Amino acid sequence: MHFSNIIAGLALLSSAAAPSGPPKPPAGGEGPGKNQTLYQAMKKAGRSYIGTAVTLRNETREVDVIRTEFNSMTPENAMKWESTEPSRGNFTFADGDRHAQFAKDNGLQLRCHTLVWHSQLPTWVSQGGFDNATLIQVMEDHIKALGSRWNDYCGQWDVVNEALNEDGTYRSSVFYNTIGEAFIPIAFRLAKKYAPKALLFYNDYNIEDNGPKTAGAVRIVKLIQSYGVHIDGVGYQGHLTSEPTNSNPGSAPDQATLEAALRATADLGVNVAYTELDVRLNTTTLSTESIAKQTAVWTNVAKACLSVEKCIGMTVWGVSDKYSWIPGVFPGEGEGLLFDDEYNKKNAYYGFLAGIESS
Repeated sequence: MHFSNIIAGLALLSSAAAPSGPPKPPAGGEGPGKNQTLYQAMKKAGRSYIGTAVTLRNETREVDVIRTEFNSMTPENAMKWESTEPSRGNFTFADGDRHAQFAKDNGLQLRCHTLVWHSQLPTWVSQGGFDNATLIQVMEDHIKALGSRWNDYCGQWDVVNEALNEDGTYRSSVFYNTIGEAFIPIAFRLAKKYAPKALLFYNDYNIEDNGPKTAGAVRIVKLIQSYGVHIDGVGYQGHLTSEPTNSNPGSAPDQATLEAALRATADLGVNVAYTELDVRLNTTTLSTESIAKQTAVWTNVAKACLSVEKCIGMTVWGVSDKYSWIPGVFPGEGEGLLFDDEYNKKNAYYGFLAGIESS
């Protein structure tokens, strides 16, 4: 994710604005798919996983939903650089270990996130003034420590995260500014060496619309491959809006565009996945119409993934609106996840499930 996780609550939708879209099942009745879970629907569709971002907290209802609906998880912050190596050579694995063990104990696949990223990076790295060779050594030490520590747990790693600007050029970061574009294949080479059991992904946001940034992701895959280095997939984060908001004047691409964006990298022989899905709304102007549009986006996203053979799975960026990062970063926006503050299934859930079932 391209923002720090922020714990913030969302106001529940008032009963005066009851949403339309796929109906919630009546008490004791059967909804879409005869009440099958997201995981059951994805398994039936022949895909590897359906996942959620997780920050472990004392929230029994949240854990119950994770165990029931999902077969994969991504630690939201526990494995990021600032959490795992706050000072050079000082590794703090306790929180990451806890998340890895939770996944193992509950039979969940584990998407590990993330090895090299410009954000949530300690100042000893970002302002360390290292030369090229020293920064590569810093990268190797970090990737070796994390890759080796969780080699038996991580089924996937987001190796490099968000290396692109919106126009598809490389983002200015300590890694790019010091090493150049070669930092990307170097990171993948090191990840393959120290995390040999994991599928290795490049991960980014706003590459879902098949525009210049998608072309940048294509260029990154080709760059890695040109070095003779292994890359398994591209993660499309999928932080979407279903209507114009203060943070985004547009709305989510249609299904055909979503599919085309996925195929742009899949056609290079790598897997693709949605890795951080949410679909945010203007919470100050919620309406039946806006909820229906949001529901349709969730359906289109699921259909797009399942229309692309190499789309191996989807991950939503959190279980409930109760703990979503969105309101703290985009005031007046939110309601982006599948469950409300009380862990009730929303129309978004049923739209997403319907899209999976349509495959």
